[in-house]
Amino acid sequence: MQYLHLTALTLLVTSCALLDTREISAIKGVTIIDAVNGVRENQTVVFANDEILQILSSDDSSDYHRSIDGSGKYLIPGLWDFHVHLTYDVRLTRAMPELFLSYGVTSVRDTGGLMRNVLPVVGTMTREGAVSPRVHFAGPLLDGNLVVYDGVGRPEIGVSVKTPEEARAAVIKLHEEGVSFIKIYELTSPEVFAALVDVANELGLPVDSHVPLSMRASVAGPQVDSIEHLRNIELDCASNASELLESRIRQLQNPDGLSGAELRASLHSAQRLPAIENYDELQCNKTIEALSSTMMVPTLRLNSILLNPPYEKDDWEDALARLPASVRAQWLIEGERRKAGPTGDLTFAEWSLSLTKKMYESGVPFGAGTDVPINLSIPGYSLHSELEMLVEAGLEPIDAIAAATIKPAQYFSLEKELGTIDVGKRADMVLLDANPLSDIRNTKQINLVVSKGQILEF
Repeated sequence: MQYLHLTALTLLVTSCALLDTREISAIKGVTIIDAVNGVRENQTVVFANDEILQILSSDDSSDYHRSIDGSGKYLIPGLWDFHVHLTYDVRLTRAMPELFLSYGVTSVRDTGGLMRNVLPVVGTMTREGAVSPRVHFAGPLLDGNLVVYDGVGRPEIGVSVKTPEEARAAVIKLHEEGVSFIKIYELTSPEVFAALVDVANELGLPVDSHVPLSMRASVAGPQVDSIEHLRNIELDCASNASELLESRIRQLQNPDGLSGAELRASLHSAQRLPAIENYDELQCNKTIEALSSTMMVPTLRLNSILLNPPYEKDDWEDALARLPASVRAQWLIEGERRKAGPTGDLTFAEWSLSLTKKMYESGVPFGAGTDVPINLSIPGYSLHSELEMLVEAGLEPIDAIAAATIKPAQYFSLEKELGTIDVGKRADMVLLDANPLSDIRNTKQINLVVSKGQILEF
């Protein structure tokens, strides 16, 4: 693909806008694929000004301002990365919008960043004429008395919420500042958790969460709209789940005076693998049933990275070449170091795939997210790795596509605007040179991207 810089794209879009505010484009003779309508062959999709105007049989012979030959190609809705951190690594922040779009990611959900850092980035991404994905954001991780991401040895993206009163005040303030949803983190107490959920529901804000270590997944999960990473669900699938919870609650009293990051890490280290070893199918089935209406964002690219290492892929170095020089050099070295080292314990990686399969077969909804830029996650590129891993776990390709299109739209009650290719919807689309239903890796075979009605070629 030829790579165009953001400035060039901006000039192209601006010059087109000056000619005619209603210039109509069409992709002709294309096969449309989306998770609601299935496969529609030999179609012409007509769009302008961020709206799909018509979907016609390709026998239509109308002339358009710009006609794109879609014969032999496949058109899917614009993709979402449903778990990103735009401000986690400032070296990448400015590059992210173009990187996302170049890989067909036309919407992102930022799941944690301090408001003073996130708001300027969101402002830039949403300004009129910006060539950027659509963005939804939570503000900071709402954590407990201690904060895991407190800025000591790691980025500061969390805040402490100690009491139900503080919880109410925090969510009201975030709502006033324009967040799209809230994010609850792992050291939150049950009382604060309940208060955060209550006020978010009052204000109509979706709730995203890790399973708090002070709670069981089957209790916390049904109260929220999405859960990240499958983390701490293994504790509720163990035959000794009640005992593990009692032990966690004692350790959360923190008699050794650990930091938030140290406390969380010590609990994961002490309980995760023993819980998986004590897996009880009947208990896990009950947990999955309790989570049946809660969207799972398993981030398999992260959880199971040892089973699908990005640094062993043929296109890894090409993808790295798009990153800012300092990040590229660091990640290249880190990839080589990992390739030369031992594989590591695969227990949690394999467990994550297994649990995803069980949940999928039980009808649990999924969203596709990557945790960009954590753990060598290249913006845009890593979303395609997530789709690969979802299929590896057992999802059909069309359902993996759903996890990156219609399911995220439904999460924000935007299914009438986004997530499928239908008349009247927003013009976010990705034209592919190969069929993603025959091989999900074909989602990377991108011919062009339509974002907010703007045709972008990379």
